[in-house]
Amino acid sequence: MRRFAAISFFALMIVMAHRASSQPGASNRVRELAPGVFYWQGDLPTKTQTNVGWVVFQDYVFVIDANFPWGAREILPEIKKSTNKPIRFVFNTHYHADHAAGNVVFAEAGASVVASEEALEESKRKGPADLASQGKGRPIEPLVHPSVVFEKRMVFDDGQHRVELTKVGPAHTKGDTVAYLPKEKILFVGDLAVNWTDGNNFSDVDADLPNWVRALDLLSTWDAPIVAPAHGVLGTMDTIRGQRAYLNAIISHVQSGIRAGKSADELSQSLDLTQYKPFGAVPTRTAGQVRTVYRALTRARSN
Repeated sequence: MRRFAAISFFALMIVMAHRASSQPGASNRVRELAPGVFYWQGDLPTKTQTNVGWVVFQDYVFVIDANFPWGAREILPEIKKSTNKPIRFVFNTHYHADHAAGNVVFAEAGASVVASEEALEESKRKGPADLASQGKGRPIEPLVHPSVVFEKRMVFDDGQHRVELTKVGPAHTKGDTVAYLPKEKILFVGDLAVNWTDGNNFSDVDADLPNWVRALDLLSTWDAPIVAPAHGVLGTMDTIRGQRAYLNAIISHVQSGIRAGKSADELSQSLDLTQYKPFGAVPTRTAGQVRTVYRALTRARSN
C-alpha cells in the first residue's frame, strides 16, 4: 500500500510539473521533486538550455549538470533561495558545453567539478571546440575541467540523501554518467534520453549507437518513477523506453538501407516515426537524425 501511494505521489508530481512548465509565460522554473531535491527547467519557456538538478545534503549542495555560464548564473540565485548551504560539488553527466561550460561559474562559487574519467578525457580533448561551436555568439569563458573523477561509480551519502553516480557510456558520449537517488527513486539521465519534440540529441562524432541502446536497456530496469532528462519536461521510465525505441528504429532503418546501397537522403525521406512521441513528432528532425546515424554507421564500417 505504501509503495502504491509513493508511486502515485511521484506520478502526480510529474503531471503537476508538466502542466506548470508548459504554461505560456511560466516564470517559475524550479520544482522540488522530493524534500531537498530540486529540478530547474532550463528548456522552457525560453530555452536557456539544459535542465539542472541539485540535492541539499546536510552540509553542502550537490549540483547535477552545470549548463552554460549564462544559465549557471541564473541558476545560482535559485539554489540560494532553496538553502544557505554552500555548493561543494557540480557533476557533469558528460562533457558537452551545455552541461559543462557553466563549471566556471560553480567553481567561482567554491564547487569542485565531478565526472567520469572518460568525461574528463573528452573535456580536455574536445571540450574547447565544442564550447566554441555552442557559444551562441556570447563571450567564451575559461573551460573548467573536472577535478574529482572516477572510473565507473561514485557515491555521495550523508545518511539523509544518497546520490549514486554510474558511468553507462559509451553512449551519447564516451563518458556518459547518470545520477540516481535510490531513496527518492529519481534518475537524472543527462542527454541519454530527452523529453521534447526538439530532441536532436544524436551526434555522429561522439555517439556509440549500439552501446547507447544497451545503456537505455539497462536504465529501463531501474526503479525510478521520476526520470529527469537534460532537455524537455520531467519524464518517467516511458521516456527512457521511448528514446530507446526511437533510436533503435532509426538504427535498424539505416542499417538495412546501407546494406541495400541506399543514400542518406533516400533513407531520410522514407522513414515515418511520428508514432514515437515526442521524439518523432517533427519529421524534419527525424530526417536530420537519420542522416546523423547514417554518418555514424558508415564511419564505423570504414574503421
